[in-house]
Amino acid sequence: MSRKLESVAAFVEPQFELLHDMSAFVEQQLNLLTAPSDAWQPSDYLPDFGADDWRDQLETFRGPAAELSDELLVVLVGDMVTEEALPNYAVSLNLLAHDQTGTSPDPWARWLRGWTAEENRHGDLLNAFLRLTGRVDMRAVEVTVHNLITNGFNPKAHPNPYAGLIYTSFQECATKISHMNVGKLAQRSGNAHLGKICKRIAGDEARHETFYTRMMSEVMKRDPERGVLVFREMLRRIITMPGRLMGDGGDPSLFDGFAVVAQRTKVYTIYDYAGIIRHLVETWKVATLTLSGKAAAAQEFLCKQAERLESLAEMLTDEVAKQEPATFSWIHGRRV
Repeated sequence: MSRKLESVAAFVEPQFELLHDMSAFVEQQLNLLTAPSDAWQPSDYLPDFGADDWRDQLETFRGPAAELSDELLVVLVGDMVTEEALPNYAVSLNLLAHDQTGTSPDPWARWLRGWTAEENRHGDLLNAFLRLTGRVDMRAVEVTVHNLITNGFNPKAHPNPYAGLIYTSFQECATKISHMNVGKLAQRSGNAHLGKICKRIAGDEARHETFYTRMMSEVMKRDPERGVLVFREMLRRIITMPGRLMGDGGDPSLFDGFAVVAQRTKVYTIYDYAGIIRHLVETWKVATLTLSGKAAAAQEFLCKQAERLESLAEMLTDEVAKQEPATFSWIHGRRV
């Protein structure tokens, strides 16, 4: 083994050992999952096609959807496509769970299966909502989902398992913010039902965020030096969005277009990105850790990163505002 590989192994192996040793702590957090018998399901928010008055239910459902703007439809589709790529995220998180059989009783594996089951409802519900509104080109949306799952997902966490916790903590918070803001836009447009759906999904994301941030908080207590070094490396690379590789088979800049609309509508902005970093730095008490050498330098970087990004936010927001409208196959080729 080369010296470089030995060095990487020496840095990574203790991370896996610590996460294994945290099994009892993970077990204590499994109450953040809702028992399937008590969980909400997509059908709770959709017309009941087995009812005698299903036509009336569908008409009532579709009426407010006719008023949704193209901008809102684009961010809603983008969020739904991202949720539908759940298989990619579950595969990635098995780096933490190490579930070789698919039925392991280990607390990490049980969390991953429960998390996957809860997250699976999000894409199902948003997919059904959009399909029933008749407002979007569902085949174009389906092609986008297919391409995203095929193209894969790289959170740039490998080989550090701590990075997986950091990435997921960040993204659960980001998706919570995005769904909440889409819900607010829906409410303003007169679609209280969609607002309720988005709020419900955001509530799941908040619980999931709590789990991952608690895991990383425990890491910071037990292994602060490696924890801050991995955290810094993740932020130096920029946290890659999970839908980054989406494509509809025609527009090579589809994700970039979606991200611009999300920024313009204030669904998810650079200010949100910076705010999440500040939130995680504070939650993990990075500033209070006693560190030296490279870890202390990483600590200083982390404590200043949100402020650095906020200083650039106005300029980046202005650049986004200057972007030309993009054409989206999702909304039958209209420009937003």
